[in-house]
Amino acid sequence: MRHSLGPLLRCATVGTFALALTYAAGGSLAAAPEAESIVFAQRYSALQHGGIVRAANVSISCHTASSCPTVQEGGAGVNGDFDMFYVDVDRDPNTYNSSRAEVRLPKDSRVTYARLYWGGNLRVGEQKPPEDNERVLIAEPGGEYQELRADTVVGHRVADGADAFQASADVTRLVRESGPGLYTVAQVNVAMGRSAAGAWGGWTLVVAYENAAEPLRHLAVWDGFVPLNSGSGQEIQLRDLRFAAGAGGRSGLVAYNGDRGRTGDSLTVTNGSASIALSDPANPQDDVLNSTISEPGDAAARVPAHANTLGYDSDVFDLGRVLQNAGDQLTFRLRSQQDAVWAGVLFAAVDAQQ
Repeated sequence: MRHSLGPLLRCATVGTFALALTYAAGGSLAAAPEAESIVFAQRYSALQHGGIVRAANVSISCHTASSCPTVQEGGAGVNGDFDMFYVDVDRDPNTYNSSRAEVRLPKDSRVTYARLYWGGNLRVGEQKPPEDNERVLIAEPGGEYQELRADTVVGHRVADGADAFQASADVTRLVRESGPGLYTVAQVNVAMGRSAAGAWGGWTLVVAYENAAEPLRHLAVWDGFVPLNSGSGQEIQLRDLRFAAGAGGRSGLVAYNGDRGRTGDSLTVTNGSASIALSDPANPQDDVLNSTISEPGDAAARVPAHANTLGYDSDVFDLGRVLQNAGDQLTFRLRSQQDAVWAGVLFAAVDAQQ
């Protein structure tokens, strides 16, 4: 199915599509700068009829252990328990990892913003070169791979036995022109093997859209790269929302290295004086960072569709309980008391007051 771009793509060094290239003086290709920690900041906001959807999947999983199939189907297990190996679904010998996930858009929608986030652990049984953090391959539904490079600062920190990173790039034009369907992302720079810190990594494509048939909504995407270990938390305030009592809404997060069964992590939302810890059948209130890719209702398609993602969280929550009273701001706080977790993305879509 895939067009082969040659053996150099094993390190993702051949560029075929300048979606997010940055050039230094004289025309040479400049690497994206890196930072150990990136404070969360608003990446996108809009007030429009429409919403936010996302597609996500893992780039690495357990491999040979007899318990691996049971864990992938949702059983107990954490990445440090396994020898981890690349997920590779594209049958292209020139890629060493690849996975697919579906972007679902309502009929007659127009994409107004799309951003791809990818990240993982570079040091497990092997050490991956950090200079490849900013590169990834993406293919639209039925299309061919195109190289994508980070267009913003890359988060990269060595701590807690891991060498963790997150990178991202604007892919609005690609998703607007290609529309809904299964997107494939390959060559995410993650390490395989086994260690106490464990191997983990994956990608999330966040897509904002407008659609005249949907309610007027406040849309916001925030991102950064912040460690949440030792009980520290990341707080994000969304202001000037102006929503009515009983409004509908959803929020989503992306985080790295959350272990299933290790409690003490939560996502709470405050509306005025009331704070509510978000939870659902896939995400217990005290174990939100539990290696899941989840969303309310029927899940979008993924290949593979592991229920336990062994260290990668990309979850969407319903905000109905939080929005029972009218207001104009929400405060999100993501916290981990035991897991050595990195927070990468938070987004929200909230019905606006008419």
